[in-house]
Amino acid sequence: MVGRHVRADTRRPRRRAWIGALVAVAVLGGGAAGIGALGAAPNGSTSNSSTSSTSGPSSTSSTSSTTSTMVNRPTVDIAAVGDTELGNMPQLPSNPSTYLDTVKQALAAPIVFGNLEGTLTNSTGSKCVTPSIYCYAFRVPPSFARAYRQAGFTILNSANNHAFDFGSAGALDTTAALHAAGIVQAGLPGEIGIVHEGATKVAFVDFAPYYNTNNLLDVTTAVQLIDRAKHLANVVVVYMHAGAEGTAADHVTRTYETFYGENRGNPYAFAHVAINAGADLVIASGPHVLRGLQWYRGHLIDYSLGDFTNYYDFATIGDLRLSAILHVVLGADGRFHSGRFTSLVLSPSGQATLDPTGGAATFVNQLSRQDFGASAALIGPAGVISPPA
Repeated sequence: MVGRHVRADTRRPRRRAWIGALVAVAVLGGGAAGIGALGAAPNGSTSNSSTSSTSGPSSTSSTSSTTSTMVNRPTVDIAAVGDTELGNMPQLPSNPSTYLDTVKQALAAPIVFGNLEGTLTNSTGSKCVTPSIYCYAFRVPPSFARAYRQAGFTILNSANNHAFDFGSAGALDTTAALHAAGIVQAGLPGEIGIVHEGATKVAFVDFAPYYNTNNLLDVTTAVQLIDRAKHLANVVVVYMHAGAEGTAADHVTRTYETFYGENRGNPYAFAHVAINAGADLVIASGPHVLRGLQWYRGHLIDYSLGDFTNYYDFATIGDLRLSAILHVVLGADGRFHSGRFTSLVLSPSGQATLDPTGGAATFVNQLSRQDFGASAALIGPAGVISPPA
């Protein structure tokens, strides 16, 4: 099996350090104002605010569009991609602001989501104390957050095994950088990311199999968080960073999956639990390879969007070089209206470009049929995903 990277550092950081980080967030954010107050929104059509409440288990962060053409629309248009990382210091693209131009037009949507596989920090306190092929720590300068915003991203996930690559300091820097760029963050403990399209609120509840994120292994708490999101927003999207990794990890096993001895959850069971709890759409990444699509109770599940654009960070051999952009249009009530799957291919450096051959769509359809049979969600001509009959 070939994997892009291996097991995260499983040593549990001291709880006191993480609690201290949360306290620091509250102070820096101005009490109840929370972490969003760390950075002002950029000029343009997006404003950014964040709140943290002592009366409930969750904090929420939000971004709101004031573009007149988006007001009072009955649907929300979401674009989603998998793991993305714009290098790892000192190996960085010379111009990060243009590195995503190859897919910027295909990404375009009022709400654009991705998994931030790493940190935005200048901190040097890596979790990898000694160099090892079993430990990877990713960081790019905080200024790179602007490159994501310029590419169209409105919300990025931090529920993964790299959010704390540089400890609590790196995590705080990442939060500050995202909010300063006008990007909502989701996935840290108790955190729900809220974005708007017109008057419609969309909540992103992101999970990974780790205690220092929203933990998908703690199903009871996960269900409570999804239920809370349902009361905060019209539409709920659940993201999960789950499953084994590498070229042999393209199938959904319906069992708990492990990678180098680490429990990576049961993606099939968790996705179904999420929808039963109120999620309208479930998306995922983490295996570093594409996985199939399924319909469950009329809702779409994408079990892995694979790797997205990176810079010499992810393996790009075989099926690992296939990537995609998933567009989903949901009603304000969360019902699926339409979908579109755009096939991408990664260059040896990891840069994504459009794939006119549709290789990713063909690959995913094959997996969907094999893994889900009659409940497979299939990609049709021109990448169209039609609602279930």
